[in-house]
Amino acid sequence: MNYLETYNQWLKNDFFDEETKKELEKIKENTKEIEDRFYKELEFGTAGLRGIIGAGTNRMNRYTVGKATQGLANFIKKEKGEDKGVVIAYDSRHMSKEFSEISALCLNANGIKTYVFESLRPVPELSFAVRTLGAIAGIMITASHNPPKYNGYKVYWEDGAQITAPKDKQIIDEVRAIKTYEDIQTMNVEEAIRKDLYHVIGKEIDDKYIDTLKKQVLNPEVIHRQKDLNIIYTPLHGTGNIPVRRILKEIGFENVHVVKEQEKPDGDFPTVEYPNPEDKRAFALALELAKKENGEIVLATDPDADRLGVYAKDTKTGEYMPFTGNMSALLIAEYILSQRKEKNTLPKNGAMVKSIVSSTLANAICKEYHITLFDVLTGFKYIGEKIKEFETTKEYEYVFGFEESYGCLVGTHARDKDSIVAVMLLCEAAAYYKEKGLTLWDQMIKIYEKYGYYKEGIVSITLEGVDGIEKMKQIMQDFRNNPPKKLGNYEVKRIRDYDSQIIIDCMTGKEENTNLPKSNVLYYELENDAWCCVRPSGTEPKIKYYIGVKGTSMQDAQQKMIEIEEALKNR
Repeated sequence: MNYLETYNQWLKNDFFDEETKKELEKIKENTKEIEDRFYKELEFGTAGLRGIIGAGTNRMNRYTVGKATQGLANFIKKEKGEDKGVVIAYDSRHMSKEFSEISALCLNANGIKTYVFESLRPVPELSFAVRTLGAIAGIMITASHNPPKYNGYKVYWEDGAQITAPKDKQIIDEVRAIKTYEDIQTMNVEEAIRKDLYHVIGKEIDDKYIDTLKKQVLNPEVIHRQKDLNIIYTPLHGTGNIPVRRILKEIGFENVHVVKEQEKPDGDFPTVEYPNPEDKRAFALALELAKKENGEIVLATDPDADRLGVYAKDTKTGEYMPFTGNMSALLIAEYILSQRKEKNTLPKNGAMVKSIVSSTLANAICKEYHITLFDVLTGFKYIGEKIKEFETTKEYEYVFGFEESYGCLVGTHARDKDSIVAVMLLCEAAAYYKEKGLTLWDQMIKIYEKYGYYKEGIVSITLEGVDGIEKMKQIMQDFRNNPPKKLGNYEVKRIRDYDSQIIIDCMTGKEENTNLPKSNVLYYELENDAWCCVRPSGTEPKIKYYIGVKGTSMQDAQQKMIEIEEALKNR
């Protein structure tokens, strides 16, 4: 069927509810809108679902969520995991609670036990709960930091990480095998409870999660001495408010100011254009409060509280300075590694894991502390996969993992980014460096002075709709057919094509294997420790250019970054 036929079927079929039909009636004269809603099925990919909320096959709604869950249920039954159950959490977005309920009752109708959080919870606690309860899988209803019109559906497996190969493809196949929405099973909640299939969870898991995080504290006596550290925090209308305030209070910080206008959950995210701590505009109210209260560290978590954004004062200027995800993660890493080395608790087989698009400053830090560094594909699930590998082989012990997109994980309690534990350790680090007369920004500069002025940037181009998908394909094809010999003033030394899984030395022509799974990513190793990577986003309609350089000063690194950015724009 073409998109118009599918549209008309939704209008006429009694299976679809009246509210859905009314929504579709309103667009009957808008062919472009009908096409966008029905030209394809909302794809269940390796990250699950993510899309605009609304009626249609290419939208997030009760039917597409039900279909994804029925496919997951069919796979769980094949794995004999019904009694282990599935944990379900959701964030503050529109329809998140409803989608969590639809998912639970679909699983229950298939004889699969569910553990549903009583109210919204962050991603890392969902991951922790899957592991703690011994569940077969987890579902997180969230679109992370996307605009308000989006929602999403992420699937986790029993290790607490998002699904990876081969299970990701197997689940995708089960979802695709469902040819009609009538195949989606459901039941009412009263029956599910009566049959001991539907379980509500909350405080007990919260307490275990917080207690586990507190074990990561390295210098409790420093926190006690610096309990008045002036902390400004905003949850950006999301899930972070309660766990962040609780963890800071329980480890001893007494001077935490929360941005009142952004404290309560709200799926409209009314005070920000984009609820993303990577966006400086999201910090407007927090910085206003910081200036009023003379804050020392300014923190923001995204709606599902897996990402963390940071500002800290520059002692020289008194200005609040923004940290990139690479900077805040590696400041935490340097703090943890230096303190564990001092306390003789750093493992001899210690390992750090980062995504391929993250800062190569990690290489220098790992070398300093004799830690082995592993690169993985973009997506924190691959870091989670590495942790599982280390636990199985015992060859390495996980110490820290991060990716440039404002996410890191300290500890192995979860297998996804955890901004709650990151907040805790950044505040501890701020207290520690304060005793040495340094702000976090001052300490970041000291790290650059020690290792070199590494700087990273990202250029994102939004390409929505059918045309956007084709444009992204064309860009990647052009790069492969006409590989650059230079980017700006930098010669390309090696090309890593993660789709063909080949690394080519541009000088010798020698080829070697990437030793990573296939992925539509191109990575260019450049002269003078510079690099560039291009990939379509897996969660947003964007193509992304990642850039990294190493300079002799902040200004030098900035100039080098601009040169490569201009070369990419003019390509």
